[in-house]
Amino acid sequence: MASDQETRRKARSDYIYRRMTIATIAMTLSVSQATIGRWKKAAKEAGDDWDIARSASILAGEGIETVVSSVVEDFMIMAQSLLDEIKNGELALDQKVKHLVALADAMTKMTASAGKLAPKISELGVAQDVMGQLITFVRENFPQHVGVILEIIEPFGERLASIYA
Repeated sequence: MASDQETRRKARSDYIYRRMTIATIAMTLSVSQATIGRWKKAAKEAGDDWDIARSASILAGEGIETVVSSVVEDFMIMAQSLLDEIKNGELALDQKVKHLVALADAMTKMTASAGKLAPKISELGVAQDVMGQLITFVRENFPQHVGVILEIIEPFGERLASIYA
């Protein structure tokens, strides 16, 4: 059986270098999420911030675009959660409007920042949007060609991803 220190080091390593979630780490190491959270908090108080180390590891290994991509992905997950709360929550209409305005502002700022920090990600997003628009256009105006366009779009999408990666 691994010692507490060995398990803690493994949890830190999995979080920082393998980018595993705390839930996944807890499951694989048979330790509670709360325990890992305490380890992470104690390490931060001792000057070892796992989140900063994780970002530095990503930046060193894969570059700024990977970090930006991860941040944008996390932001979009939170934005979707907020949208669900706005739609399904018991907020007053004026509160829903305030949240939507704040979210729209945050999304605009996030998109602008991501585009400046990682232009390839922004370019890929535009390329993917154009492909989606093309598929919609073909479906509406040339439905007999939908099968052909879908056959072409998939490998072309992979090509675009490699160009803008």
